[in-house]
Amino acid sequence: MSTTTQVTTHPTAAAHTPATQRQPVWKHGVAAAVVAAVTTTVLAAVASAAGVSFADSTGESIPVGAFAQLTLVFSLLGVGMAAAMARKARRPRSTFVRTAVVLTALSFVPDLTFGFDAGSAATLITLHTIAALIVVPTLAGRLSTTR
Repeated sequence: MSTTTQVTTHPTAAAHTPATQRQPVWKHGVAAAVVAAVTTTVLAAVASAAGVSFADSTGESIPVGAFAQLTLVFSLLGVGMAAAMARKARRPRSTFVRTAVVLTALSFVPDLTFGFDAGSAATLITLHTIAALIVVPTLAGRLSTTR
C-alpha cells in the first residue's frame, strides 16, 4: 500500500509585485549583443565588398573587425544600462527605450562629422540602427513597465 502526499503551494503576495515581474536582462542582452555584433560585421563586410570604403577624410579606414568589437562593447554598455534602470528607474522600460533612442541618434554624429563620404556615412548610420533594432527591443522586453 502506498500513500501519496499532495503538496499545494500558495502564491505569496510578493509574487505579484512589480519588482518580481522584472526578468533578468543580462543573458538575453549578451545574446542580443553577440547577434548584433555578428550582423553588423557581416553587413560591413558585404558593404566593403560592394565598394563602401569606411575611410574618413584623412584616409583612415575602419577595419571590418572593428565593427564586431565596437558593436559588442556598446551593446554591452546598453545591457548594463538596462540592468541599472531595472533596479533604479521608476519606469524601467520606457526610460531605457527613450535613453537608447537618444544614444543611438547621438551615435550618428561621428558618422556625419568625421568626413566620411555619403555612402560610408549612410552605411554606418544604417549599421548603428540595425544594431539598435536587435538589442533595444530584446532588452526592453525584459524590463517591467513600472517598479
